Amino acid sequence: MDQIKIENLKVFAYHGVYESEREKGQNFFVNATLYTDLTDASREDDVEYTTDYASVCQTIKDEMTLKTYSLIETAAEKVAQSILVNFPKIDAVDIEVKKPQAPVPMEFDSISVKISRGWSDAYLSYGSNLGDREENIEKALFKLCDRNDCKMVQNSSLIETKPYGNVVQDDFLNGACYIKTLLTPMELLDVLHELENDAGRVRDVHWGPRTLDMDIIFYNELIFDSDDLIIPHVDIENREFVLRPMAEIAPYKRHPIFRKTMQEMLDELMKNS
Repeated sequence: MDQIKIENLKVFAYHGVYESEREKGQNFFVNATLYTDLTDASREDDVEYTTDYASVCQTIKDEMTLKTYSLIETAAEKVAQSILVNFPKIDAVDIEVKKPQAPVPMEFDSISVKISRGWSDAYLSYGSNLGDREENIEKALFKLCDRNDCKMVQNSSLIETKPYGNVVQDDFLNGACYIKTLLTPMELLDVLHELENDAGRVRDVHWGPRTLDMDIIFYNELIFDSDDLIIPHVDIENREFVLRPMAEIAPYKRHPIFRKTMQEMLDELMKNS
């Protein structure tokens, strides 16, 4: 990935654990590496295809000066998020915040914090079989992508499916979407649970009827297993209501464990059933 680098941008700000730091202020220096594709910019020699460095510098200054933080860790996080949200051509950033006047009673050049942040690819499955099913789904997707840390890339059409499991209930409307997100998998899971709760979901019957069900199917190429979250989502090879919408929006997306595409997995499921 191509890089744009900003080195030792000097900003006078008021961050620090001690009250004296927040009152008197001090100089901070920020290094930023912006990861982006510069192919079109270099070929066309046109500023339209690149990112305005001056605007990025102003964004860094604004994030460093408009609020006061106890930790430079927090300042670095806010700078990274602001750049990623406000400059759509930037896929990822490395941010280093240096504090050369840190209150440490020893000789040193600088103390710094460096973080790496970027947009991740997430595929979600969703469904509803209670109330106004389509409205439940539309409201949830609107709320999700109204956040500045999530953006919709592609969304499937809705399909009607029979319930999965042995619980007698109404048919579902199901779909899938591909989003870009700055959230970690666990943070994204929390957001999805909030959306389900907002829709009035009640978790009293396993595989039972629900106003809204939202699951993380894939997150980058991550393979993850915890008590609360498993990625890739379990048993999708047997779930037409997941595979059919996924095959619509990402037919060549490969399962990171099975190494089969969504279309291949759907074809196998249909053949075997």
